[in-house]
Amino acid sequence: MDYEYAPLRLPSNVDRLTAAAQLAIQAEFSGWELARVRLFRDGTRQVVLRRRVASPSPPQPGLSY
Repeated sequence: MDYEYAPLRLPSNVDRLTAAAQLAIQAEFSGWELARVRLFRDGTRQVVLRRRVASPSPPQPGLSY
């Protein structure tokens, strides 16, 4: 499986509930899923989202692109 990744950095003033809501919206409407979360001492979070990359379908016979 091939994935594309989107790193995000959430500032320390974003609480956990707000971060979860933002990530849920991204997951629902853009197809992203949570790959990794790192919480730093200063309160910032580094989030990595991922989603599957659609593999290109082979061209159909008789069709040109």
